[in-house]
Amino acid sequence: MLPSIVEIEGHCAILTINNPPANTWTLTSLRQLRDTIEQLNLKPEIRALIITGAGTKFFSAGADLKQFAEGDKALAATVAAAFGAAFETLSQFRGVSIAAINGYAMGGGLEVALACDIRIAEEQAQLALPEASVGLLPCAGGTQNLTALVGEGWAKRMILCGERLTAAKALAIGLIEEVVASGSALQQALKLASLVEHQSPASVTACKRLIQSGRHMPRSQALPLERELFVALFDTEDQQEGVNAFIEKRPAHWHNQ
Repeated sequence: MLPSIVEIEGHCAILTINNPPANTWTLTSLRQLRDTIEQLNLKPEIRALIITGAGTKFFSAGADLKQFAEGDKALAATVAAAFGAAFETLSQFRGVSIAAINGYAMGGGLEVALACDIRIAEEQAQLALPEASVGLLPCAGGTQNLTALVGEGWAKRMILCGERLTAAKALAIGLIEEVVASGSALQQALKLASLVEHQSPASVTACKRLIQSGRHMPRSQALPLERELFVALFDTEDQQEGVNAFIEKRPAHWHNQ
C-alpha cells in the first residue's frame, strides 16, 4: 500500500494517509508528504489541501514506534528531521490546509493536524500527544503549535499529563474548529475548501503569512508588515479584478495564483 494517496477535486488536493492498520508515519511517508506539498505549491490551480486518514478508525496514530525500539540515536535524529521538514512544509503551504480528522489523532497524527490551517473532527475522534508516556516528546511542532492554539495550561495537560481529549472537548478549548458526524469530515472539509475558490490566491497567501507571523513576531513589527503586504497586493492583477468584480456584481476571475 502507498503511504499516502493524492486525489484532485477541482482546485483542491486530497491527501489520504494510508499506512494500515493505524496510518502511522514512517520516513518514507514523511518524505512523501514533504515532496507532495512542494509539488502542489508549483501548481497554481491548487488552492486548498485536505489531509485525512484511510479507513474509519484512525486519522493517524503518529510515528511508528518500532523504529525507536533499539534506542538508535542517529535514526531518531533522522526521523525527527523528517517530521520537522514535512510538517513545516505543510504549515507553509501557500493555500489553505484542512485536517479532516476521521478517527484517532495521536502524537504525530495530531501534530500533522496542528500544522494545518483548520481542523474538522468527527464526533468519535480522540486527540492526544502521549509521547511522554513512552519516554519521548512531541518533536514535530506539537509543543509550539498546540500552545499557540489552546494556551499553555491545556498544552501542559495534554503533553505533561497525557490527557486524551474527545472531539467535543477539543472544540471547547479551541484545538479544532468544528465537530461533525461520523463519516462526514471529508465532505465538510470539501465544502470549506470550495469557499477558498472565491478568495484571491494572492490575498490568501499574504493573509496566512500575517496570521502565522503573530506566533513569533511582536505586534510592533506585524502591524507595519500588514500595511506593507496590503500595498504589495496592488502589484497583482487580482487587486483590480477583485474590486471591479465587486463593483460590477460579477464573480471574480483570479489570475495571480
